[in-house]
Amino acid sequence: MGFRAILKGAVVVGAVSCMGAGAAVAQGAQCEATEFSSKPGEIYLKAETELLQNDNAQAALQQLRKLEAMDLNCYEQGAVLKLGAAIKIEAGDYAGAVQDLEGAINQGYIPDSEKSKTYYNIFQIYLSQNNLEKALDYADKWMSSGGDPDRDDMWRLAVVNQKLENNQEALKWAERVFEIDGDGAEREVYDFLIYLYDATGQRAKKAALLEKLLARNPNERKLWDAIAGDYFAANEERKAFEVQKAMYLGGILQKEDELMRVVNFYNRFNVPYHAAQILEKEMNAGRITKNYERMELLANLYQVSREFDKAIPVIEQAAEMSDSGAMYERLGRSYAELQEWAKAEDALIKAINKGGIKDRGLAWVLVGQSRYERDDREGASEAFRNANNRGGRGWLQFMESEERTEAALVRFEAQSLVQDTLNEKKRCDQLEVLGEGNAPEECATVDERLAAAREEFEKLGGS
Repeated sequence: MGFRAILKGAVVVGAVSCMGAGAAVAQGAQCEATEFSSKPGEIYLKAETELLQNDNAQAALQQLRKLEAMDLNCYEQGAVLKLGAAIKIEAGDYAGAVQDLEGAINQGYIPDSEKSKTYYNIFQIYLSQNNLEKALDYADKWMSSGGDPDRDDMWRLAVVNQKLENNQEALKWAERVFEIDGDGAEREVYDFLIYLYDATGQRAKKAALLEKLLARNPNERKLWDAIAGDYFAANEERKAFEVQKAMYLGGILQKEDELMRVVNFYNRFNVPYHAAQILEKEMNAGRITKNYERMELLANLYQVSREFDKAIPVIEQAAEMSDSGAMYERLGRSYAELQEWAKAEDALIKAINKGGIKDRGLAWVLVGQSRYERDDREGASEAFRNANNRGGRGWLQFMESEERTEAALVRFEAQSLVQDTLNEKKRCDQLEVLGEGNAPEECATVDERLAAAREEFEKLGGS
């Protein structure tokens, strides 16, 4: 049965409740009559039978003309108008059908108990004719008079509002439909809601809905991209990162720019070690180009992660790729962090000789430090002088101060030895007065030792 037949039946059904006497009504007042009188009721039933059972609109119209010529009570007049509307629907005269139904309401021929249903029928008629503004008008009247839309009505209201660009109102009804359907809703419901969330700028809600849809279609790449894109647009970058991470772990991301996006995400959200692991893995797999820039980034990631032992082999490879000494300088710094001073000096000298480093003086300072740590004080001094900067001069001053302190300590020890030996000689002289055999054996050499101590102290500048 088509829409026209269904609507025709909906308009007519319920018009006859019982036979009996009725009462007249003034135009615009509420009809108090509730029954057909005998003769009009008989003719009405014939008309209704011809229309609904025999599908003979022409025969029904003939019976309707008889009724229109009779003196009818208000209830009967209302029924005739409704029957006329049904016949016009069958004939495709929807405007005439609406006119009859509106007339029945305005003249008080429709009781309050049936107004809601009549408004709904008019809503359906306007909807069938694509008169969307009028359809919504009568949908509002229908609901205001107690109409309770079911799931399909809500869907119609959502679609009509969307077509009229009432997207916020459309979204209200579409969300109610989704509440009823649940996560197992048809794809058209998902797609419609996604469109409305997009149109109303609700990116986060759209992304959340896309995630539900993704659970049903986990291999649909465009859903993954849409989710990540909407989280980006909603400034929810952490969620976008989680989506990208899931795509990577699921093997969905294959292109170099996609893989680099994941690396950069990890780095951006302060997980540099994982970023480095992914970058190194994908370079070794050949899916990310292994060039100087990528190697430099990998070295940076490992160094930020304090993984110096992992950074060093990377820096060595990068240094060999570059015409500049900058990466050798970094290698020297890394070895210095590990206190591998000989390797640090070797890398730093290569950096200086190769050129292209930002601060040549600083490199010489680091060379000097590596030599100092290996007790090559002469070589360290040479490097610090080559630095010819504040850092180098500071180291030279420190070393000079260190040497002065050491010399002073040696003189102090020599002076102390002289004083101690002199005191020992005094004790020996006192014991000698007491006679032979009282002085210890050490007294025999005290003069010799005192002379040697004084000579050493004088060599050191003492007096």
